[in-house]
Amino acid sequence: MAVYNPKSLKAEEFINDEEIKATLEYAEQNKNNVELIDSILEKARPYKTETGVACKGLTHREASVLLACDIPEKVEEMYRIAEEIKLAFYGNRIVMFAPLYLSNYCVNGCLYCPYHYKNKHITRKKLTQDEVRQEVIALQDMGHKRLAIEAGEDPVNNPIEYILECIDTIYSIKHKNGAIRRVNVNIAATTVENYRRLKDAGIGTYILFQETYHKKSYLELHPTGPKHDYDYHTEAMDRAMEGGIDDVGLGVLFGLEMYKYEFAGLIMHAEHLEAVHGVGPHTISVPRVKHADDIDPDVFDNSIPDEMFEKIIACIRLAVPYTGMIISTRESEKVRGNALRLGISQISGASRTSVGGYTEEERPHDSEQFDVSDQRTLDEVVRWLMELGHIPSFCTACYREGRTGDRFMSLCKSGQILNCCHPNALMTLTEYLVDYASDETKRIGFELIERELKKIPRDRIREIASKNIEDIKNSNRRDFRF
Repeated sequence: MAVYNPKSLKAEEFINDEEIKATLEYAEQNKNNVELIDSILEKARPYKTETGVACKGLTHREASVLLACDIPEKVEEMYRIAEEIKLAFYGNRIVMFAPLYLSNYCVNGCLYCPYHYKNKHITRKKLTQDEVRQEVIALQDMGHKRLAIEAGEDPVNNPIEYILECIDTIYSIKHKNGAIRRVNVNIAATTVENYRRLKDAGIGTYILFQETYHKKSYLELHPTGPKHDYDYHTEAMDRAMEGGIDDVGLGVLFGLEMYKYEFAGLIMHAEHLEAVHGVGPHTISVPRVKHADDIDPDVFDNSIPDEMFEKIIACIRLAVPYTGMIISTRESEKVRGNALRLGISQISGASRTSVGGYTEEERPHDSEQFDVSDQRTLDEVVRWLMELGHIPSFCTACYREGRTGDRFMSLCKSGQILNCCHPNALMTLTEYLVDYASDETKRIGFELIERELKKIPRDRIREIASKNIEDIKNSNRRDFRF
């Protein structure tokens, strides 16, 4: 029997089934243990240091106790602390991005995804490089600067060479004032050598969802194809880091397995990355299974209500305080709005989950991976965020300045990342307002920027940011970044 060992490189040891079951039992036994819960909440709370603020985070057992707790006043306290942590390290900034689907050809048999190879209803598509250019120009014309590229797993139709060619094409396109400054990659688990090639191509974060950490369920949900190999998939982040990619993004598809099991496995995976590589996940995503072509989420009896979904988000923020947290257009405006205060720091906007969807006037449904709940335009999402008091950020400066991996985390953990991110967010928002926003969004945005400039603590940075913002307004463009 495998023994739990977070420093092991074997999936069955760092995501250990017996340890997860013991954790869930411990959490159930202590879910009303007020003294223990108070001590865990106190540990999670941010505290002042000589350089700023810091957090201790929580172990998977501690976080699981909070998730199991159903004492209303303690749950509210979790939410307050989660908001404190998010504001302490990420401020009121919300990073904007969009997915770009390159191909839905796939050889896997995943039961929850319409791309599975047995699906004869879905239209199979693969973008040519000219079509990639058209999609990117459409995204640039909205105002996007950061993309997450997506593709099914198919060694014939979507080999690594195709992905690399698409990345090169995306970075090469400069349309009007538009440019994609960072490409994150969400493709199937691959080899160390291929991760090195992705790193050399200049990607940002490598993202791979585990879907489910419960091995028996994983094997049943992935009955055929290379994704059936649980260990190879689960150990992918270690290979990515060995290949030089120091920013990786975790996630599970909530609704495929019991959420408490998934939650514990997700936190254990974050602990493993920290223990082995000295750097936890750069991002954690929280997708829920949604309806799609020939896929009905009702067949998965482990789906979770909105209230529990929000609690999961808050508990992740308490457990892994320095990670970026992502919520997509799978979720509605209402759910996304509630999630923002509980720890979310990145959201997608105006997403199309179909191959070639951005160049279509009407939202195509014949090649979508899942139904989109939030179908607002990017301008509407940006205005909504600002009305809620958030700063929509199109910044990618950390990647371009080499602030990745342990360098980013050291700045984040000391609270010093705010000196970079806050002014950069305001400058990139100014770019968006000048180039793409509607009149009402511009009005709200420039008023927000004036208020937020006053909050920059260092006079010299505030002075430079103010001048750069005026230059952007006057079309005196340079590549401003702190």
